[in-house]
Amino acid sequence: MSFVSEKITLGGGCFWCLEAVFERVQGVSSVESGYCNGHVIKPTYEQVCGGLTGHAEVVRLTFDPQKISLQEVLEIFFLSHDSTTLNRQGNDVGTQYRSGIYFESSDQEVLVNQFIAELRLKTPDAVVTEVQELRNYSLAEPHHQRYFATHPEQGYCAFVIAPKVEKFKKTFARHVRS
Repeated sequence: MSFVSEKITLGGGCFWCLEAVFERVQGVSSVESGYCNGHVIKPTYEQVCGGLTGHAEVVRLTFDPQKISLQEVLEIFFLSHDSTTLNRQGNDVGTQYRSGIYFESSDQEVLVNQFIAELRLKTPDAVVTEVQELRNYSLAEPHHQRYFATHPEQGYCAFVIAPKVEKFKKTFARHVRS
């Protein structure tokens, strides 16, 4: 039996936060931090943080749809960030920290739009997550990969990322990788 994988790219503020959560999700085989949907080819972290490249900080997931559905991936994504604040997650402010889902197929686009439409019916706050086709993706620099795993004692990791990871573990215990 061959493994059929699917990829989707998600932006929800600092990529370190989403990466730390999705590295723990059963059925997700790889998580990489990167940048997408801007106009500069292969931007640096400093350029993206400057806010002038148009890129979002994102994680690109590879997952096994036989083990975790895209719907479940989206449920975890929306738990892991605030989809109601435009261009902001906590103290991280700028278009590079926007909430976004960057699809790679028309099937994904349909499912994502349906999911968000249902979410908008359930939440009193406006969902500002953009939904666009993935464009101009590039991998972030090596020192940004697995950041939480390699720097758990760093202040941002301990006080911002760790609580998000714990919230995921409590809310989605059935999806936590063993």
